[in-house]
Amino acid sequence: MSILSKLFGGGAPKPEAKPEDYKGFAITPAPKNEGGRFRVGARLEKEIDGELKSHTLIRADMLDDLASAVDTSTRKAKQMIDEQGDRLFD
Repeated sequence: MSILSKLFGGGAPKPEAKPEDYKGFAITPAPKNEGGRFRVGARLEKEIDGELKSHTLIRADMLDDLASAVDTSTRKAKQMIDEQGDRLFD
């Protein structure tokens, strides 16, 4: 991989994290690398009346390492589910 590809995000895509089931929702942590720091983010999905609904969570929080960002993304997603439940999809 060339130095430019490394700098500008080229190359093979990274594998997606496995979803975690929480209260009937599937939480897939998806922190985004922004200049060597990671923005908290996740995808929340749930099947409602036979239709798969999806919500993308993006937070302003930035963390220095991927593992912490994944943990925080999952925790924030659970908090959002606890607070809003199915209203996430309204």
